[in-house]
Amino acid sequence: MRILQVGRYFPPHVGGIETLVYNLALGLNNRGIRCDVLCSNKEPRYRLDNIQNFNVHRTASFGQVFSVSLTPQLITKLKEIGHQYDIIHLHHPDPIATAALFYAKPGCKVVVHWHSDILRQKIPLLVFKPLQNWMLRRADAIITTSPNYAWGSSHLAQFMDKIRVIPIGIPPLRKNVSDDQIHAKRASIANRKVIFSLGRLVYYKGFEHLIDAAGFLDDSYLVLIGGDGPLHRRLTRRIKAKGLERRVQILGQIPANELALYYELADVFCLPSTYKTEAFGIVLLEAMSRGRPLVTTNLQDSGLSWVNQHEVTGLTVPPNDAQALADAIKTIANDRDLAQRFSVAAKKRFQEKFTADSMVESTVQLYSSLMATDSKVNRAAISIE
Repeated sequence: MRILQVGRYFPPHVGGIETLVYNLALGLNNRGIRCDVLCSNKEPRYRLDNIQNFNVHRTASFGQVFSVSLTPQLITKLKEIGHQYDIIHLHHPDPIATAALFYAKPGCKVVVHWHSDILRQKIPLLVFKPLQNWMLRRADAIITTSPNYAWGSSHLAQFMDKIRVIPIGIPPLRKNVSDDQIHAKRASIANRKVIFSLGRLVYYKGFEHLIDAAGFLDDSYLVLIGGDGPLHRRLTRRIKAKGLERRVQILGQIPANELALYYELADVFCLPSTYKTEAFGIVLLEAMSRGRPLVTTNLQDSGLSWVNQHEVTGLTVPPNDAQALADAIKTIANDRDLAQRFSVAAKKRFQEKFTADSMVESTVQLYSSLMATDSKVNRAAISIE
């Protein structure tokens, strides 16, 4: 089989979908299945990269509008190279990629990876929706990353017979720091209880509520927020305005080789997301691979509360509720037995459902079933627990 993944960006661009595309491409090629990538560049020029023996076509981009990369070359490039592949694996939401599929009209199988509904851009969605529906009708299979999102998306309701749930998987985060380094860092923060969170500083992550939650904690707690983004200054001002400089620190972008240190420091990993745009939360998998107890929000129809099972791998609380976040944090941080039980369960759930190998294997099975028959995916596939 020859696979072409089509997505918005690819590493070194940072993002959950980009990480998935990379891990899937690497895993497929390691199994002898050729998988290349077609995506947008961040610059107004085309670039062809060869990464670990697979090709990444980065098409010229002239900026963004409504979070969509303006890269008409992606449309013509898919027309040019699409016939070389047995399966086009398209990552959604990406209106340009959908337009490319419509223009190229490849004769091969098409898999749509539905990461998220389009939520904020309501007026552009009205224009795009007929093309989106065409894409879903054209798809031979539709992947969602959790059963919650499969059942909760109104856009997918009439296509349930095509859906296969394949959870996102990642390689386990390696502990690349020594115990001495961890002890030294703990000593530098006076052995306080560490609440770690990580993600782009954007509207749907809910970091403002985690900052406010620190107001319900005492100085024995330290909230560390890793990541950067457009809300950096606003969140920094919020910390200062509430007098929480001692309890909350925004760390900025954390180098990959330092991530394990912060996960090892964490007594609790918290993801306080407020919108369904947070469809899954890959950082939760990193935390689970290191056995961290979780506190997340129970967003309706999002995969968060499926990844983090309430009172199994951690606790879930209502979104937009700083007091509830603080109470859940204190419940775990002040009960060693409970924290240990969540820790063991989190690592076990990661190993059973969320490894990169598991994701690749499930995807290969889907590809093979599509190549072996003209039938659509069996609806029973969405009943994953």
